[in-house]
Amino acid sequence: MNKRGTGVIFILIAALLYCTKFISAAIFGSGVSSWSPNLYSAMLSYIGNSLNIWSIIALVIGIFYLIWEEKSKIIK
Repeated sequence: MNKRGTGVIFILIAALLYCTKFISAAIFGSGVSSWSPNLYSAMLSYIGNSLNIWSIIALVIGIFYLIWEEKSKIIK
């Protein structure tokens, strides 16, 4: 696998981690009888920030790999 493929995979992982936060909050509150923005906000805060941190790290790594591949193509 080349660097471009690795970068795309990392960006895909970042998107998956970012979406997982919202999906897990929705699943966590699936038994609630009525929804409100404040309630959903509380569920998101219960999930925490770790998924955001890991998704940002994966996104930065993916962008780094894509830029690295493009720079190596320009140099050649």
